[in-house]
Amino acid sequence: MFEVIRSHERGRASFGWLKSRHTFSFGHYYNPKQMGFSKLRVINDDRVAAGAGFDTHGHRNMEIISYVLQGAIAHKDSAGNEEVLPAGEFQLMSAGRGIYHSEYNASRADELAFLQIWIEPNQFDGAPGYQQKHFGDQPGLTPVITPDGRDGTLQIRQDASVSQLRLSEQQQLQLPMQPNRAYYLHLIAGELSLADEQLQPGDGIKLVDQSATPAIASSGLVHALWFDLPGLST
Repeated sequence: MFEVIRSHERGRASFGWLKSRHTFSFGHYYNPKQMGFSKLRVINDDRVAAGAGFDTHGHRNMEIISYVLQGAIAHKDSAGNEEVLPAGEFQLMSAGRGIYHSEYNASRADELAFLQIWIEPNQFDGAPGYQQKHFGDQPGLTPVITPDGRDGTLQIRQDASVSQLRLSEQQQLQLPMQPNRAYYLHLIAGELSLADEQLQPGDGIKLVDQSATPAIASSGLVHALWFDLPGLST
């Protein structure tokens, strides 16, 4: 089974300082057919004007991932973390029993572009946690988030993994898939052929009960995120 969510089908939000596209229902965008997938609850594609950002606000019992595509995020939270995340950096904030944070465009001149991703945890009301790391831009599939933090990856409080996918033109890669798991691919750049579907930037695809499936970079350099998630019956 697979389902494609096209970029133009995503929800829209525009507040002047913020332009966002929502893969799943979020804020004022409600689509009963897209309430998340497995434990993946949010993928927001955000563009933030120079010097603007999200004022201090709270979260609880959610694994919140920020992936910077362009520019830099100035982050500050109630646990005492005050960091700048440059392009290419992954941040994982475990909200636990509760945390407050703010996110601002660190530049007064240039736009910030980043993906904000929420994954529901399997551990609740614990101490908040904070991690960030750059994993480079090597070709192939690079794990960046895992349940056990193996090999220097960021550790998430869920039986879920996130990998960065980079392919050169016409490069083919066998994506690892197992029975009773759910998978999601979000395409950031390039064009990709997957499950006999041609994907464009901003598109996503849900995959369940598929055998190992090749991803073929059909045009230009491909950049995507690959999510390995609990099965839908879990």
